[in-house]
Amino acid sequence: MSLPAGAKPATFIATADRERAKAFYGGVLGLKQTHEDPFAVVYDAGHGIALRVAGVKAHTPQPQTVLGWEVADIAAAARALAAKGVIFQRYPGFEQDELGIWTAPGGAAKVAWFLDPDGNNLSLAQH
Repeated sequence: MSLPAGAKPATFIATADRERAKAFYGGVLGLKQTHEDPFAVVYDAGHGIALRVAGVKAHTPQPQTVLGWEVADIAAAARALAAKGVIFQRYPGFEQDELGIWTAPGGAAKVAWFLDPDGNNLSLAQH
């Protein structure tokens, strides 16, 4: 069996503090909230893709990127988020510029990583 034609993806993020997550995803990132129920707050993550921010009692964030957005101008996007208090992560072995943007070998992609209030690793990318 395969997915039905036209099946739309959704993504999930765990949070231990719903109100703090709402302030971040809705306020800082500016995502439009589309729904809220006892299980999750739902946002449009872009292009109609649902992001369900689901409450959990105990949450251990993963070290790798769990959600990212491709942007046309990563430097402008990084500056705009930094102005709202977002701190971009720096990783040993990655040469990152003053904004925290890493350029892949050959320059085909640029990436900047940041954490949400629960420590979930998010990213911006420009290809």
